[in-house]
This record gives sequence, structure tokens and C-alpha cells, in this order.
Amino acid sequence: MSAGTYTPRPGAAPLPRMIAAQTALETRMLLRNGEQLLLTVVIPTLLLVLFSSVDIVDTGAGEPVDFLTPGVLALAVMSTAFTGQAIATGFERRYGVLKRLGASPLPRWALMTAKTLSVLVTEVLQVVLLTVIAFALGWSPHGNPFAVLLLLVLGTAAFSGLGLLMAGTLKAEATLAAANLVFLLLLVGGGVIVPLEKFPDAVQSVLGLLPIAALSDGLRDVLQHGAGMPWGDLGILAVWTVLGLGAAARFFRWE
Repeated sequence: MSAGTYTPRPGAAPLPRMIAAQTALETRMLLRNGEQLLLTVVIPTLLLVLFSSVDIVDTGAGEPVDFLTPGVLALAVMSTAFTGQAIATGFERRYGVLKRLGASPLPRWALMTAKTLSVLVTEVLQVVLLTVIAFALGWSPHGNPFAVLLLLVLGTAAFSGLGLLMAGTLKAEATLAAANLVFLLLLVGGGVIVPLEKFPDAVQSVLGLLPIAALSDGLRDVLQHGAGMPWGDLGILAVWTVLGLGAAARFFRWE
């Protein structure tokens, strides 16, 4: 037996391996959580199937599924990046999980990177599932795939910043209540199911500046109408991204 064969070699794992392991853990925890699955999978799927099959809301000319699918994709992004992440991170902060992880060899920025990657993995699964269902319902998408990808990435960044800001500044119970309330309000007034044109003009101008409305309208312009790059909606999402992530970095408290 050579010398040093069983000698311990203490030290942190390489940073990419730590981030990958934390990302896998965060993703497994999210997918095992019943409330998270309700927000990220069940509600968007039910909304898409129900409103595409039953004439409840006037979605304008064309097939309802062509109007609804972009909005439901935007809702899926919000449910994962904002609502789900805010609630999960808020309770991790309350129970001291973030404090302990912050003291581990994993840097705090790497922990947030892992959380973001976990959100992206979950969103990929959501988009695949909702796309398959939408095609089964007769969806006929158009437009530039790169524009769709850019909208989804910016929307994820914007909602992640807002979710982390809420989780890092409010108590866990307040975060739970506020995140669910915001989810419901934006579901109704964010252009997901009900077209913004159904609201008064003064209200439309305000609702159109919300990140969910910008993401829904941008995806709808591309996927339903075959428009080019929706620069206006991308600009709104970019502003929300800078404000949300900047405020989260400034005010987030780890305990």
C-alpha cells in the first residue's frame, strides 16, 4: 500500500461542480413540492385546456388557443421565477437554511446562480409540456424563435429579481401571502387570459407596463401574429430586470 492512499484531502469541490450539485438539489426540491407543482404545472395546464376548449372569454379573432398559449407560457415563467422562488426562498431564509448555505464553501453569488439555473430547468420542462398540449389543441405558432427565447430569458430575469427581492425583505408568511396575491392579480389583469383591450384605456396604459403584460404581449406578437423583434416589450422587461435584480442585490437579507 502506497503512503498517503487513505490520507484525507479536505477542501471545497471545484466551483462548477458545487453549482451543478446545488442546482440539481434545488430542482429536485421544487419538483417534489406539491404547492410548487400546483403553481408551475397544474394551474397553467388547466387554464390552457379549459379556456381553449370552452368559450368563456372573448379572445378576439382566430382560434382561442393561439391567443392563450403565449399568455399561459408567460404565466408559467411568472409562477416559477417569481411566485415559486419567492415562497421557497422566503421559508429557507426563515428556517436559517440560507444563513447556513451562505457560510458554506459555496459562494453566495453561486447559490443564487444555482437557484436561477434551477428555475431555468423547471421552465424548460414547463414550456415543453405546455407546447405539446397546445399543439394537441390545434395551436399554430409563427415568428422568430430567437425573439421568443429572448423574451423568456428576460422575463425570467425580471421575475427572479422581483421574487428574490420579496423573499429577502419580507417575513416568510408575508411573502407567501403577497406572492400568491400578486400571482392572482396578474393572472387576471396581466393579459394572460383576458386581453388588455377589454380594460379601459387609462388602465391599459398602466397594465401594459407590468412585466407579465410585456411578456404576454411580446410572446403573442411573435407567436400569434408573426411579428419581428418586439423591442418595446423587451425594453419593459429589461427595465424590470435591472430594477428587480438591482434592488434584490441591495436589500436582500440572508437572515
